[in-house]
Amino acid sequence: MEFTLTPEVIDFQQRIRGFVNAHLLPLEDQADAYDDGEHLASPYFEQLRERARGEGLWCLQMPVARGGQGLNTVGMAACYEEMGRSIFGPVVFNSAAPDDGNMMVLERVASDTQKERWLQPIVDGKARSAIVMTEPAPGAGSDPAAMMRTTATRQGDSWIIRGRKWFITGAGVAQHFILIARTSDDPRRGLTAFMFDRDDPGWHIVRRIAIMGPEDHGGHCELEFDGLEIPDANRLMAVGEGLKLAQIRLGTARLTHCMRWLGLAKRSLEIASSYITERSAFGSKLSQHEGVQWMLGEAAMDIHNGRLLTMHAAWKLDQGDFARKEVAMAKVAVADTLHKAADTAIQLCGARGYSRDTVLEWIYRYARQARLVDGASEVHKMVLARFLLNEADDFWLWG
Repeated sequence: MEFTLTPEVIDFQQRIRGFVNAHLLPLEDQADAYDDGEHLASPYFEQLRERARGEGLWCLQMPVARGGQGLNTVGMAACYEEMGRSIFGPVVFNSAAPDDGNMMVLERVASDTQKERWLQPIVDGKARSAIVMTEPAPGAGSDPAAMMRTTATRQGDSWIIRGRKWFITGAGVAQHFILIARTSDDPRRGLTAFMFDRDDPGWHIVRRIAIMGPEDHGGHCELEFDGLEIPDANRLMAVGEGLKLAQIRLGTARLTHCMRWLGLAKRSLEIASSYITERSAFGSKLSQHEGVQWMLGEAAMDIHNGRLLTMHAAWKLDQGDFARKEVAMAKVAVADTLHKAADTAIQLCGARGYSRDTVLEWIYRYARQARLVDGASEVHKMVLARFLLNEADDFWLWG
């Protein structure tokens, strides 16, 4: 296990930190910087993305030939953490979900023709995207292979899509969509993945679902398909490999969530640390109180544990391993850590932390989704238990 960062990655990391400090953190105090979903508003959105592109900080995860920076997963872990220190960070560098995961899976599995049509506009910042998989009950949730109800029926050289999806992140602004639908009753190869465009007829947005926390751009939408026709040329991978595509996408995407969440967790402690070193009570600074130190130290330890789990999983992915165990452990631990860090920071900052004078309340509301998105924590714990039962002592191997 080698976590040493290359000089190139260190340079990216430092430049991203400087960008975040100079251009993004000050914006968080400006009311006009927020849109109706409590995310980065236009025109700041386009201006800052253009600035990031001009400074060579655009699309770290994509190959240089495609307009990105060509970082590996370990490099991404270091840099996404820095982006994540600002609530506006990842989207400015074109490294926010769901575009981030969609770009990576299309780069891996799409044909050259499909990449030019569907991927390149997302990389260039000319289109946003969404992945369309989750369904209302009794449809697909944590067990899509068995529960998927949206169907794709072959009709000549096309597929006709019928069904309903919901909690589709970014659908309100997405131009390009990855859709997963049922094409057979095969328990392992019953799902297939397709691409479709926002302007294609045969589908519509039923509603934008209101949530308790701040939204991603485009919200979380419910969609209905009542005869969307997709040419077979827009099918991704082979018929029956939709679940495989989802697994390819979600493996790294879950880990990039962890990378960004660690940045927010660290930011929470930065805000709390600044406050407790200035605020006095009972004759001394809060930072000198033993109880305060325990709270801060425990949260800091949890963040570091989460960083180690995330970096280890990133390193294994770069070795060509699927790293399913490692990603699952990181996802569970970091989701809990983000919530704990925000909660600790609010407690240490008192009423100020609970107010909107800082971004802590934004982070706290956002953090609650971390234990749900890309697989609930309980599902990942089930995965870990199965690995332990199947592998026995081999579960603990370092290599």
